[in-house]
Amino acid sequence: MKNYEDVPLDFLQREIIKAALGIGAIKINPTEPFTWASGYRMPIYNDNRMLLAYPETRKMVIRGLQCLLSNEGIQPEWIAGTMSAGIPWGESLADKLELPYGYIRDKPKDHGLKNRIEGLPSDKDFQGAKVVVVEDLISTGNSSANAVQAVQDANGNVYSCVSIFNYGFPEAQKLFADLTPPCKVQSLITYPMLLKEAMLAKYLTIDQVRMLKDWSEKPFEWGEKNGFPKIEK
Repeated sequence: MKNYEDVPLDFLQREIIKAALGIGAIKINPTEPFTWASGYRMPIYNDNRMLLAYPETRKMVIRGLQCLLSNEGIQPEWIAGTMSAGIPWGESLADKLELPYGYIRDKPKDHGLKNRIEGLPSDKDFQGAKVVVVEDLISTGNSSANAVQAVQDANGNVYSCVSIFNYGFPEAQKLFADLTPPCKVQSLITYPMLLKEAMLAKYLTIDQVRMLKDWSEKPFEWGEKNGFPKIEK
């Protein structure tokens, strides 16, 4: 296994993109689009859980997340992972940084101690500690921003929300900007990075890149426009 401690962040980002495309963690299919949890039909699907299967990709991701924080001079006192996909990445990052760790539920449990944030004693809060929230994917941003809000409600000073992948939707950017205080978002892989590397690796044709750029401008209108209406749930 390679040692990634001394490699630059941009190298890690390129390698993670190549790995994600190679194992199918990122899939692109404009002719048979994927149905997202929201019901929208989209030409791209991201499943970062597949990166967990390989020690090499796990190591690259955790080192990359560490670089995102250190490059910005961020020194957290707590790490909090989002439920459920952010839990393993957050725990691994906390182990590497030797920091306290907890994870954030979508909503409080309806039994027992009724915790919203596991790992944090139910009779205490973060007491102003500097917290980094770890997410695997930011798309519409609703669940991620909600998790940050939960930490803020528990008196956590959220320095950053870090993710493996970020589509960069304006709706998500607004949600994080509207938090009080606003939350900084840092992502290992952004959508423009993905398109650039996928084209260089000849994973995508120029026409496919052009289509995916058009999709990113109006993603929630793309399906209807191309004959793939939203599936109501």
